[in-house]
Amino acid sequence: MRISELSRTTGVPVATVKYYLREGLLPPGLQTSATQATYGEHHVERLRLIRALVEVGGLSIAAVRDVLGCLDDEGHTLHRALGAAHGALPPHADQGVDSTPARELVDALGWRVHDSAPALRQLARAMSALEAVGMPLDRLETYAQAAHAVAEADVATVPGASRAEAVRNAVVGTVLYEPVLLALRRLAQEDVSARWFGAG
Repeated sequence: MRISELSRTTGVPVATVKYYLREGLLPPGLQTSATQATYGEHHVERLRLIRALVEVGGLSIAAVRDVLGCLDDEGHTLHRALGAAHGALPPHADQGVDSTPARELVDALGWRVHDSAPALRQLARAMSALEAVGMPLDRLETYAQAAHAVAEADVATVPGASRAEAVRNAVVGTVLYEPVLLALRRLAQEDVSARWFGAG
């Protein structure tokens, strides 16, 4: 297909496709003349992934390049590629945050989490904020068990046939399902409050 058809198929404007080509995010097409190239399904899949990373994930072009580099390196496992995608997603905690309390928690849970995982710093910052306002941390194990059940459901749906589709699924699923988790938690709190404290 020509670049115009690639644009129509993916919904990505031609100018943006050309930008992704210049930035090396999208591999060049098969050159058919000095000014023409054709593109295949691989380009469609790659453009959809880039679009998900940029528009849904909110990643910068530099972060997208890092994720795609990890994805393209066949020496990396799918686990590493998914980790690169998750690591690039906001929010980002400061590098200076002491992640020791979070590390101790995940170790106590028996979870296999790398020391460089950005979510460790996010968790440590949240734990520190809870302690600063006098909120107990006694719910963390319950929250962790619920989160692990959600993670099992998430990872079970990651397609294994295509690395690009797996990363797209993980990014889009993470970004779009996080608001669902928040909403369900609040609705569940309303239900439990009504059962415990309501008038019937």
